[in-house]
Amino acid sequence: MPRPADLDSLQVFAAVAEAGGFTAAAARLGRTKAAVSLAVRQLEARLGVPLFVRTTRQVRPTEAGQRLHAECRPALDTLREALARAASPQATLEGTLRLTAPVTHAAGRLADVIAAFAERHPGVRVELHTADRMLDLVAEGLDLGLRMGQLRDSTLRATRLGEFEQVPVAAPGYLARHGLPRTPSELAGHAWIALSLLRTPLTWTFTARDGRRESVRLRARLQVNGSSSLLALLERGAGLSVLDGPSVAQALADGRLVRLLPGWSLPRGGIYAVFPPGRHLDPRVRAFVALYRAMVGRDGVGTPAAGAA
Repeated sequence: MPRPADLDSLQVFAAVAEAGGFTAAAARLGRTKAAVSLAVRQLEARLGVPLFVRTTRQVRPTEAGQRLHAECRPALDTLREALARAASPQATLEGTLRLTAPVTHAAGRLADVIAAFAERHPGVRVELHTADRMLDLVAEGLDLGLRMGQLRDSTLRATRLGEFEQVPVAAPGYLARHGLPRTPSELAGHAWIALSLLRTPLTWTFTARDGRRESVRLRARLQVNGSSSLLALLERGAGLSVLDGPSVAQALADGRLVRLLPGWSLPRGGIYAVFPPGRHLDPRVRAFVALYRAMVGRDGVGTPAAGAA
């Protein structure tokens, strides 16, 4: 029978899962990478199961690690909030919370979270800065950034809040003129619209239902730096591309766009909360992130997931 784990080892494990690696978790916790790695190995030894798959490129949770993180994270969040209240038992949230998010995400479920947060914390003034480009949190004086996809800068203080599906789409009018691609390789013969915000906007790896993988390298006819502009061009039949599930859900439901390659899937993208440098999070930021997790994770727009892409 495995020995019980202590609370500190669970906190270290959660930090690695949320930060996506031992180096980032060590910076977040203010410990050495060796100490973090040792704590995880000891926890794995106690439980008798591996919690992470370690490669030279990434650290990602195993199935057991994902399950443990999903089950222990709410309890850890509750303990952290309890400690914060104990430190300031009479404190109420006041002041200003400045955050940034992509345009399409801000117009969707994030608006619901902000409205609920404002109702729960009337003493906090919320400033939302929408931008598809990556704003510098320090230079812009921001407390929190919500980002979707993959984090380009691995040195950022960040936690993964959830994930979303990446969907290849095109307008019915475009497909009527140019035909429907049946395999990933056939995408190369179509007009591709690249989203320059992505790390590799022209290279995509698809996985078939039977596990086969196929990578395709595309040439962009058009390039945009915002998902809202990409959505508009796609709806007007300018070409094919990939967008996050929440951004295209309504267009797919209305028939303005068509999902391509239904027998294939792309890697799921991550939803991240990014913080400015510093060891301690502002209580307003902690409260907002906790509410975001509860609301967005609950309805499936961003299903909670461990690890970082």
